[in-house]
Amino acid sequence: MSQRSGSDPRAQLPLFDPTQLPVEPARRPHLPSRAEEREPSPAVTPTAQAKPAATGPGETVHAGALQGLPPHRGGVLKWIGNKHRVAASIVATLPKDFSLYLEPFVGSGAVLAELAPRVAIASDVLAPLVAIHTQVQRDATGLVEAYRERVVASEASGSREGKEAHFRAVRARYNATPNADDLLFLARTCYGGVIRFSARGDMNTPCGVHKPIRAETLAARIAAWQPRVAGVRFEVADFEATLDRAGPGALVYCDPPYSDSEGTLYGAQAFSLQRLLAAIERAKARGARVALSIDGTKRSGRKIIDLALPERLFESESLVDVGRSMLRRFQMEGQTLEDERVADRLLLTWPT
Repeated sequence: MSQRSGSDPRAQLPLFDPTQLPVEPARRPHLPSRAEEREPSPAVTPTAQAKPAATGPGETVHAGALQGLPPHRGGVLKWIGNKHRVAASIVATLPKDFSLYLEPFVGSGAVLAELAPRVAIASDVLAPLVAIHTQVQRDATGLVEAYRERVVASEASGSREGKEAHFRAVRARYNATPNADDLLFLARTCYGGVIRFSARGDMNTPCGVHKPIRAETLAARIAAWQPRVAGVRFEVADFEATLDRAGPGALVYCDPPYSDSEGTLYGAQAFSLQRLLAAIERAKARGARVALSIDGTKRSGRKIIDLALPERLFESESLVDVGRSMLRRFQMEGQTLEDERVADRLLLTWPT
């Protein structure tokens, strides 16, 4: 996991001005090398379809979201805690008149793709994850072919034991040299998309029992996602650095690691809820609107997660039923979970 540097990111990253993004025809750049995958992605210029509205001096750009896009089904990544099933419900609560959209915990990108913002910054501390999203934009063919090679090799093993041995070999290679191609395969084939790390930072989730999606299915999903993320700049960054770039008119959606979760899950080790709440408070004071998904209830409402939140920071909230807990199923060795439904709190810094 990436650690936050000792320098203050707010001194380095000014508020982002979406009017300064150049607009040029979309083109397909080269496939990033492994070294490039571990660096923050360069600026991605939006396509002509994603061009923000023209403004005069002192006016606010109302970039909003793209309209008229075909529906998309399923995500590119299988990722624990993803919001694919409830993304439409979350997006329905968000305002449409924003100048810039920011998502500091992009994860699988479910809400990002559902919203389809014209101009956006999406970030995460896991560099290979950011590289996957960047390759969806830049080199979908290369990403799909790398996935196909790994799936074909897994199927060629001919047995459950062979499949598990192939999975462990890919996992060991990823742990030695983290990269986008291996992470995509591991996320698609590990148990329930549970991205879990050991104390020394190695992924240690076992192989799942399911059959991964075919490369052709992945290619179709990527094709549906590409226009939805055309105006997004993906970055490797700490959440605070991204949030501190939200100025007046910006919209931010945060889906951080949850407090009442297993501590070895991806992103949970170094996360500080208090630091996030302080960054949200600063963003709100600058005129940005922030939505936060956070622990609500578990075990079909029998367990309520009570978190200490600053008074008057959030002005409205709702409960979002996200279904049965895949993490609990993993912990309970595959038992059925009829009595393990989870509901998240969706907190908004504006009244509804």
